[in-house]
Amino acid sequence: MTDLTAPALARTLLVTGASTGIGEAAARHMATQGWTVFAGVRSQKDADALRQGANGDLRPIILDVTRNDQVAAAVTTLSAALGKRRLTGLLNNAGIAKMGPLAIQPLEDFEAHFAVNVFGMLRVTQAFVPLLGGDPAREGPPGRIVTITSVGGKIAAPFLGAYTATKHANEAMTDTLRRELAIYGIDAIAIGPGSVRTPIWDKAEKDNEGGLYAGSDWAGSLNIFEETMLKGGKTGLKPETIAEVVEDAFSNSSPKARYAPVPDKLTNFTIASRLPKRWLDRIFIKRFGLQKKR
Repeated sequence: MTDLTAPALARTLLVTGASTGIGEAAARHMATQGWTVFAGVRSQKDADALRQGANGDLRPIILDVTRNDQVAAAVTTLSAALGKRRLTGLLNNAGIAKMGPLAIQPLEDFEAHFAVNVFGMLRVTQAFVPLLGGDPAREGPPGRIVTITSVGGKIAAPFLGAYTATKHANEAMTDTLRRELAIYGIDAIAIGPGSVRTPIWDKAEKDNEGGLYAGSDWAGSLNIFEETMLKGGKTGLKPETIAEVVEDAFSNSSPKARYAPVPDKLTNFTIASRLPKRWLDRIFIKRFGLQKKR
């Protein structure tokens, strides 16, 4: 087991939501590239799994972004490891997604998205700004904050209203942080992937297995949408591809403010993001059978 208080390497990174998917891939990849990676997971079981087959300096820590005590404990752990040095990077990746029509989605489900994806992201960011460059007593160049958003941060799809609302918020927060934290030299960057082969949509499907919306006016359309998302989760970009984008965002001397790794980017993002909203409405309505029924 790695000693969390051992002297850190020159490049250090905290990753939230590192148990699976993009977070896991990024944590593993950055460790192989010579970074000391503190990988936030929610259980000891996840920590043990992350250590299996790990190469490089990968240090799992228990970190639920919705818990003040665990965020504070993470700050203490990293402060001890860093000594007087600054943290090189923070990767805000932790997130959840639940499908459902906004008109009838339980408010607690909607609130849960914001608790993790928005308030959790801000809670961690605020806690680590001093280590990234806000504390003048620390030494070394200022760090960077990279936040995993989504194509949904620019294009709001039906049945993902709660998720895309948080991702739109993450996009805006990243822009604001980049402008405000310029006083410390801390950069803030967004990565908005399209379909990625991660368990997030399998989890969303499992959440819907109880038939919460089975008898609703949206049941048929939601089934079509769910199949589309699950297909994207099986045929989308590999998490390792996004991990390489993460590396560029942290390592490039002139990084982009926003990266958009999207499969078939021209049709799935570039054109779609530039179409008039009414045109895009018609595409979604036709594709998912959302035409007026009465």
